[in-house]
Amino acid sequence: MALNNPYAAYQQNSINTATPGELTLMLFDGCLKFMKLAKQAIEQEDMETKNTNLVKAQKIIQELNITLDRKVELAASMGAMYEYIHRRLVEANIRNDKDIVTEVEGYVKDLRDAWKQALQIERQGRFGSGGLA
Repeated sequence: MALNNPYAAYQQNSINTATPGELTLMLFDGCLKFMKLAKQAIEQEDMETKNTNLVKAQKIIQELNITLDRKVELAASMGAMYEYIHRRLVEANIRNDKDIVTEVEGYVKDLRDAWKQALQIERQGRFGSGGLA
């Protein structure tokens, strides 16, 4: 099916060729997308779509949590943060509470932005600035 859909083929290729860091960034972006869709569904009182998207966001947060390298000191703090976000997403789903989604969306944006910045710094260290502004 991907052969008939160039966008799907491009997406699959992006995933297959991404570094672990880029995959993590994609997970953060996906989580943000699903939270945005869930908030829209809450506004439209579409509980099925809300549930589907919040469950997807929860699964992404769980994946981020289980892939932490527990040997790294920061992992305990990150794990606690992921557990909090997951718990709040479950609560938002049960209560149909858009404000809770907005709260954790802010945390996920901050985490994504920090991760993106770390990737940029790592790339600069590996490849140099290359004269790009």
